[in-house]
Amino acid sequence: MIRASLQKFNVDRRAVTAIEYALIAALIAVVIIAAVTTLGKNVSTTFNSVASEL
Repeated sequence: MIRASLQKFNVDRRAVTAIEYALIAALIAVVIIAAVTTLGKNVSTTFNSVASEL
């Protein structure tokens, strides 16, 4: 009976690991999107400045 109770807690942890990896990947994606957006605006401003000087 004790063994059966303990086996309930010894479940497959692969799903939990997959969720953790998905959350990490989503966080990395958000950081990349924010960086590209900021960098894109800065590059656009620089190109516009150069074009107006020419």
